[in-house]
Amino acid sequence: MLLYRGAPAGPGAPGSGLARPGGSPQAFGIRLSTMSPRYLQSNSSSHTRPFSAIAELLDNAVDPDVSARTVFIDVEEVKNKSCLTFTDDGCGMTPHKLHRMLSFGFTDKVIKKSQCPIGVFGNGFKSGSMRLGKDALVFTKNGGTLTVGLLSQTYLEYVQAQAVIVPIVPFNQQNNILSGNGDCWLKISLI
Repeated sequence: MLLYRGAPAGPGAPGSGLARPGGSPQAFGIRLSTMSPRYLQSNSSSHTRPFSAIAELLDNAVDPDVSARTVFIDVEEVKNKSCLTFTDDGCGMTPHKLHRMLSFGFTDKVIKKSQCPIGVFGNGFKSGSMRLGKDALVFTKNGGTLTVGLLSQTYLEYVQAQAVIVPIVPFNQQNNILSGNGDCWLKISLI
């Protein structure tokens, strides 16, 4: 996982295919509630100190269903930006589990070997990562599937999003082919 402050490099068309003012997301003709991108910053204020945010992220690595024995925290330079990186040797997440982890209020944590998970409200990663930086890039591997997820205030500002959007891209490690349906490349070009 990488956390950094600042704008991502790369092409993109602002507002491409995203909810715009006057337009609202719908399912089966019913308006859906959305979450403003400003919520990411306000939610991070639940951590008054950066160390509580770091503790929140470390808690995720030591949960019983993750099985991490080692966790590294480093500062890396990526494109002249300082990035805080968290790396563990846990079992990784499936694309579905990463989607749940990057969604608000969902958790798939379970009790294993009579050890209870630390967090159960589905908010810790989002509040902790956004307290430490504007962007969190998550890389995970489970079996032969690699998945990347992006929780990014910078991206949401760049595309002028009216609701929180969290791109998640899974691909097969053996052949580097994206998992999912045929329009994956179109979706990636929007990121």
